Parts: sequence; structure tokens; C-alpha cells
Amino acid sequence: MVVQITKAILISSMFLLSGSISSSQAALDGRYYYQTCPQAENTVVQTIRNASIYDPKVPARILRMFFHDCFIRGCDASILLDSKPDKKAEKDGPPNVSVRAFYVTDEAKAKLEKACPQTVSCADIIAMAARDAVTMTGGPYWTVLKGRKDGRSFAKRRLGIKDLVALSGGHSLGFSHCSSFEARLHNFSTIHDADPRMNSRAKEKKCPKPNKARTAGHFLDSTASRFDNAYYKGLMAGRGVFGTDQALYDDPTTGWMVESFAKDQNLFSREFAASMIKLGNVRVSDSGEVRLNCRKVN
Repeated sequence: MVVQITKAILISSMFLLSGSISSSQAALDGRYYYQTCPQAENTVVQTIRNASIYDPKVPARILRMFFHDCFIRGCDASILLDSKPDKKAEKDGPPNVSVRAFYVTDEAKAKLEKACPQTVSCADIIAMAARDAVTMTGGPYWTVLKGRKDGRSFAKRRLGIKDLVALSGGHSLGFSHCSSFEARLHNFSTIHDADPRMNSRAKEKKCPKPNKARTAGHFLDSTASRFDNAYYKGLMAGRGVFGTDQALYDDPTTGWMVESFAKDQNLFSREFAASMIKLGNVRVSDSGEVRLNCRKVN
């Protein structure tokens, strides 16, 4: 049953991330702002670093923001748009209510608008910020391809199973509230109160039944403030917080990848960086825009 569930998740994700590609795509380039805004990368990394001093959760939140923006609509900064009276924004939908730290991208955008007006897109800011969040917490560095436009039209790119397993390693940074996984802790089935695949003792202490602490939860791996391969080691020990994460190890289709990443930090770093570049290429077309304010279209 676990294998079937996992395959369904992986196959559906691959279908969602594959399909027709927009006929007019922006050409991405690592040196896109070399002449028009050479300080773009440094401005973003300094903003992320300063924000992280006051809030250590910023790197995890920025990385989560990137994932939620690029899956599945494409990297178009639609996750940053505010709701209107007659239309709920993407950020306020159920899957994205836990995405935070929008003030950080606002600050980076404000600085860049002052230095290089109408030049650096919000989508590129998110992509650079995600790379910086990983690097400053001990993860790999990669060249971010830039030149995305902000908007709602999008292209879809194909990701493979290895990409999905590698990108799941983004859970190396982060925290989950009890409500996201309490179904595995209590009343799991008529036979088991807790999911038997779950090493649940520590999690049950933090998420008792009933749970009155709205902020209670559990870190997604044992080194939640550092980007490393402890997440995969945790899956091998049955410490995955989410059922879909734990299923990656239980399914022989992906279990060997989990083992490989758990044994080799450098391999994980290389594959994660490569998959982030591929995900970042899920991009908007030339018909987009460079927003003056990331929270609203021009």
C-alpha cells in the first residue's frame, strides 16, 4: 500500500510538472544583470543574511517560498501577490498559508528598485534568495540563471523522480506544526493509534491529544538550522515527519536514492543544486513584466 501511494504521488507530480512549453520563453542567463544591475546578487544575499540575524527561521521560509512559487505554476512570483476583495491570492490558499517572510523579499525589492529601477524581477529575487538561504546554512552554492518575468502565464518543465527525491531534501530546513502531521500520531487506524512506520515518541510529547498550543510542532530533521543530509538519515531511522516523506524510503523505487543521499553529503549537495537549477527553469514567458511592487501587478 505504501509503495502504491508513493508511486501515485511521484507519478502525479511528474505529470503536473511536464507538458506543453510556452511558445515564447525568456532566455535565462547567470549574468543577466551584469550590466543593468551588477549589485543585484549582493543586495539579495545581504538582505537575507540581515533578516536571518533577527529571525533564524528566514532561510527555511525563503526556501519554502521558492518551492511553492515554482511548483506547479512556474517561477513567476505569483506567490507574492496580495489578495484582492474579489479574488483570493495564491499565498492565501490552503497549501500556502504557512509560507511566510514576505517582508524579506519586499525589502530586497525596495532596495533594488532604488538602485536599479524596473530592472530586477520579483521571480529572480526569490530564486536568488532561495540559493542564498541554502548556502548560508551550509548547503551548496550554484549559479542562479536569471531573466524571469513576473506574471501569471507559465511554462511547465519535466522533473524526474530523482529531482523530486533530491528536492525533498529541502526539508533539511524547517519546522512543521502539529496540525500538518497529527493524523499520523492519533487515531491513525482501527489497529494502531499512531502510524507504525513512525518513530513517534518525541513527536507525541510535543503534539499531545488534545493539543491546545497552536504553535506546537516538530523540526523536520535533527539539524533543522543547517542544510545537510540529516533529513535522509532520519527517514532511514523512521523519523520522517510527513507520511509522504517517510514513504520515499519505504518505496524501493526511491529508497535507494534516500540511502545514497544519507551516506554521501556531497552527492546530495550536487543533486540538490542540479535539481534546484532545473526547477528554477520552470519559468514565465517573455510576455510577463518586472513588477515595481512584488505584491501587485503593475
